[in-house]
Amino acid sequence: MKPVLRWLVVIAVLAGTAVQAQNLAGNWQGTLQAGKELRLVLVISSVNPGGPSAVMHLIDQSGQGIPASSFTVRGSTVLMTVDPLGLKFEGTLSADGNTMTGTFTQNGKPLPVTLTRATPDTAWKIPEPPKPMAADAPLAFEVATIKPSDPARQGKLLTMKGRQVLTINTTLKDLVVFAYGIHPGQVVGGPAWMDSDKYDVTGLPEGQGQPSIAQLNRMIQKLVEDRFKLTTHREQRELSVYTIVVAKDGPKMRKNETNPNGLPGLLFKGLGVLPATNATMGDFTSVLQSVVLDRPVVDKTGLQGRWDFTLTWTPDETQFAGAGVRVPPPSNDPNAPPVISTAFQEQLGLRLESTRAPVDVLVVDRVERPSEN
Repeated sequence: MKPVLRWLVVIAVLAGTAVQAQNLAGNWQGTLQAGKELRLVLVISSVNPGGPSAVMHLIDQSGQGIPASSFTVRGSTVLMTVDPLGLKFEGTLSADGNTMTGTFTQNGKPLPVTLTRATPDTAWKIPEPPKPMAADAPLAFEVATIKPSDPARQGKLLTMKGRQVLTINTTLKDLVVFAYGIHPGQVVGGPAWMDSDKYDVTGLPEGQGQPSIAQLNRMIQKLVEDRFKLTTHREQRELSVYTIVVAKDGPKMRKNETNPNGLPGLLFKGLGVLPATNATMGDFTSVLQSVVLDRPVVDKTGLQGRWDFTLTWTPDETQFAGAGVRVPPPSNDPNAPPVISTAFQEQLGLRLESTRAPVDVLVVDRVERPSEN
């Protein structure tokens, strides 16, 4: 082949790849088989100087967009990672450019999916992000039920489904820890049943829209004060704590500016696998001290705004007592994730340090088992 003709062939191949990447722009949709069917919509942007980008929507859950951490097109191969969910995708485009067949991988588990380019007639509706509750909305539940949990049910959960607040297998101490944003070790006094009796709570806020974390905290404070007759006072005591600071090279987390008023997503995918979306450092420290670590956590990073990341580590026997879970003995797997302090530095660009510091504690003055619904 003559040199000029050879270069023309190379240029044509490269141009075809660029056109193919450019033509991916639009909505792609398919159904994940992840224990149950989850409809997924992938919104791909046009090619820009940094290449194409994508936002993933799981429309049967919240529909809130989760930006892909990376999105690459190499010929007919599409590669994507969504770090906050611990997802990786590799797919192949069909010859007509209208189908993408591939596999998502999460925690080593393959999730096959076929994504099809949507048309105006076939496109699934992406739910609108929930409207935030007004700043002056009443911080109380219109209706709330508190029932003893099913002893056979495992796990623990505090979440929102639309406007409805739901908890499963939560003790009064769990509710207090969440409502006041403290570590269980910061709750002093009270009867033993505060830490043993488990309840399922269902509440519908008086105000319209989705409450912020601060609003939700105050509503649960009022709930435990009204229904458990809880009265407390605060004192300051010196305790062993963890502090979080920024490491020398700065944070490695991805800034999220998509929904500054939305709720954070911090839902464990297993022991030592914590994907986070739209989370402030305060949200992160709250989860660490209420669920994972054995002492209060103090944020000294100075980082503002909201972040996406996934923290993966090998937990030890001191961790996850707040979730009512006993961590199994460590394995001898050489490929196991690092311990949490190393994972902080390598994956987040932060340092987790042990020290002593004066912190507030909540002293229980009075409490009763909950009133009837």
